[in-house]
Amino acid sequence: MASPLRIAVVADIHHGKDNFTKKASSALPLMSEFVRFVADASPDAVIDLGDRISDEGHATDLVLEREVAEAFAPISQPRFHVCGNHDREYLTVAENEAIFNQPMGHRTIDIGDWRLVMWAADTLIRRPGGFVLTEADLLWLAGVVATADRPLAIMSHVPISGHGQTGNYYFERNPDSSTYPGAERARAVLRQAKVPVVCVSGHVHWNTLTTIDGIPHITLQSLTESFTTYPEPAGSWGLLELGETINWTVFGRDRFAVQLDARATAQRWIAPLQPFHEHPERRLQRLTVAAE
Repeated sequence: MASPLRIAVVADIHHGKDNFTKKASSALPLMSEFVRFVADASPDAVIDLGDRISDEGHATDLVLEREVAEAFAPISQPRFHVCGNHDREYLTVAENEAIFNQPMGHRTIDIGDWRLVMWAADTLIRRPGGFVLTEADLLWLAGVVATADRPLAIMSHVPISGHGQTGNYYFERNPDSSTYPGAERARAVLRQAKVPVVCVSGHVHWNTLTTIDGIPHITLQSLTESFTTYPEPAGSWGLLELGETINWTVFGRDRFAVQLDARATAQRWIAPLQPFHEHPERRLQRLTVAAE
């Protein structure tokens, strides 16, 4: 039996000025703690789910991103980054790529028995308009799912679970900004997978597990968020262990742990029932009652 694949994950670092409940000024000291954790845990890979900075303007954001890149530099393990919406407010994907010296578009990486899927769906927020889930992003994901010959660990900044936001400081009253419009189309793509699948995202600044069609959708708390740990930042990062069992552990002040049978994540559910009033059996029952 192969050893589980071990991945250290950090999300929503938000280096910059304190803003709302984000303790952004604590980002670099907390990154030092994360780097020490990686050195001790010695994972097979490290993944950054985006929103590395709290954006201020083009010139300032270039400086902030470079400072985060310097914070990641001591890590010797393979590192993979995606862009979050704050990384894209004033900067292009190309500028982010140049700072971190790696591509930040869609890509897959086979490590051990699993395939890491860096799904770099567009994270630029249009004003007005919000997020846009492009056809090209969906088609790329569909291609990965259709050709999968091993389990998939899908990483993205924005979650596609569409899970409820009740209690979330940012998104309870702004649920449309917590996911993509048309996210159900991405979930329909994943439903076609014949292999185990796990999805891990950031963006929403809390720890959640939502299972849809047998697929676990996990979100990771922000490194610097404080609304669940006020007045201190959560200082959160995760360790994902992928083998016959999927183990997810979040460290810091906002701890969270999940253990799942990987094989069960390949078992799809029966499609949801239509609205009760549209169900043929209910219509027949109403007609029978009316006839009597």
